[in-house]
Amino acid sequence: METGDRAVRPHPGRGRTAAFFDLDKTIIAKSSTMAFTKPFQAGGLISRRHVLRSAYAQFVYVTGGADHDQMEKMRAFMSALCAGWDVATVKEIVAETLHTIVDPLVYDEAVSLIEGHHAQGHDVVIVSTSGVELVEPIGEMLGADDVIATRLEVVDGRFTGEIDYYAYAEEKAEAIRRLAEERGYDLAGCFAYSDSITDEPMLAAVGHPHAVNPDRELRRVAVSRDWPVLVFTKPVALRSRVPLPPAKPTLAALAVGGVVAVGGVLWASARKRRIGA
Repeated sequence: METGDRAVRPHPGRGRTAAFFDLDKTIIAKSSTMAFTKPFQAGGLISRRHVLRSAYAQFVYVTGGADHDQMEKMRAFMSALCAGWDVATVKEIVAETLHTIVDPLVYDEAVSLIEGHHAQGHDVVIVSTSGVELVEPIGEMLGADDVIATRLEVVDGRFTGEIDYYAYAEEKAEAIRRLAEERGYDLAGCFAYSDSITDEPMLAAVGHPHAVNPDRELRRVAVSRDWPVLVFTKPVALRSRVPLPPAKPTLAALAVGGVVAVGGVLWASARKRRIGA
């Protein structure tokens, strides 16, 4: 049975409780990479040809139609775009511009769920394949208690284009288990939300998994395992739900903001480890 945002019920067991949320297409109504592609181009950092290749990555993300070699080439292309960017500058500009881009894309239903979990005394953790420089500010906007995200390698304050930690598929589940051990979460009483079959390990790691606007494969798994299927349909300006600081967008700022969205495409190479159902 499909529903909107379902009421959160407290778990009677012992231990702390957390709710783990995927980011793209679960909290945000589209891929964070696609959200930043146009500003990235507007700043002159990528050519029209690069924009088209980024659009292809988005197409692959939606359809899952590319083979493993194509995915690896796309991952290498996108991660290389970051090489040489100053980390401090990226963080500063993201802080100034993020809500201008992401604010209108947040699902109202997701915000309600987050509020509901907090009202029950649950921690809220965003678990995303996107880069930590992007995910942490979004988490702060939403009032999340913690984030798990991809970390790009940094040397002398600059991105090298390599990956230190890749938060994808089974690694998301492993990270959740490590955090549960550290924080004392009772995973049997915890919640998880995602749209993608690649997050099946994360959903299966908790006692209360939820498929949100699921892709075809995740829908099949959810139905077979009797997982709730939630339908989110109402993107809302976050400022209408949560007070936000005034935006200070500039062309250069929007351009550099696109760099941290690269992490949202790094999922591509790991599709060769794609989870089956």
